[in-house]
Amino acid sequence: MSGYIMWLRSFVGHKPLLQCGAGVIVENEKGEILLIKRTDNGCWGYAGGSVELGEKVEDTACRELFEETGLIADSLELFSVFSGEDTRYTYPNGDEVHNIDIVYICRSFHGELRADKDEVSELHFFDIESIPENISPPLIVPLKKYIQQRKNKTACD
Repeated sequence: MSGYIMWLRSFVGHKPLLQCGAGVIVENEKGEILLIKRTDNGCWGYAGGSVELGEKVEDTACRELFEETGLIADSLELFSVFSGEDTRYTYPNGDEVHNIDIVYICRSFHGELRADKDEVSELHFFDIESIPENISPPLIVPLKKYIQQRKNKTACD
């Protein structure tokens, strides 16, 4: 949880917060995507987190990618912005959020793959046909859209 969100939580407790976040779908040279298994809910998703005050969204994406996976993005491509009821979520600790999730795709990266032990229990590249079923709820719609676009692109090639 970001410092800013922790500070807000000290005032509002578990009440709903509007939270702006940045996520990164990492795609390797085989077309597989990197998913992380979260320690807070045991579900899979892509790297990402909350934007800090004064931080550029792109910088958040790069920071979260490095913190959670050890990878450094060489470039990011804006994928899409997600909001609304699909991104509403209540964390296991009771914190409720309404996310605005700005998601990037990263196809060029370097670094040593390593999981942040506080937030990530596993890291794995998956073929888009073999994505685990237990996806973190607010990330289901973005991942479905990504997979559908990949399938549509492949069908047209």
